[in-house]
Amino acid sequence: MQDLTPAAAARLAELAARFGVPVDAATVLLQALAQGQGTQAQFNHPALGGMGQWQPGMMMLGDMFNNGLKAQVDGLCHALAALWREGGVFLPAPAGAAGGFGGNWWPAELGAPASSGAQNDMAYAYFPGPARLALKNGGAMQLFDTTGFSIFGVSQQQGGPAQTLVFATDRGPMSTLQMPLIA
Repeated sequence: MQDLTPAAAARLAELAARFGVPVDAATVLLQALAQGQGTQAQFNHPALGGMGQWQPGMMMLGDMFNNGLKAQVDGLCHALAALWREGGVFLPAPAGAAGGFGGNWWPAELGAPASSGAQNDMAYAYFPGPARLALKNGGAMQLFDTTGFSIFGVSQQQGGPAQTLVFATDRGPMSTLQMPLIA
């Protein structure tokens, strides 16, 4: 479980109070949303109706006939997803912690990514605040400018020796070939 930045912890507490749930329930939900890249969540907390799933337009709770609670949790999910997309929610992992290639491989001045992932010899980290996408392929790191759009998902295709990443953005699917290269 990642630790929250002080600013994110304060916002989380405000949202928990606004939606009438305990802070620990909102924290469980935020962690689940982070796992789902801000677009979906699977969670389990008694204050949230037990086991549940959320994505925009779909809300399922273990307490399936409690429509008031469904509306409450749905509203909180939308608010927490917006918070997560802003970035800077989680503190950076300590050096040597899991993060793709044994710790933070991206430039330190970018801070903590809103999302990151790795598979095989490729990793990415997205930083909405500074509008940057870091991509590591093998030993080479590239930095892309994401000014003017938001990334909220990623898919990786593998075909022979080549791997490609396609990012889901508010402008539709984009590859790094469509993004300005910085470094």
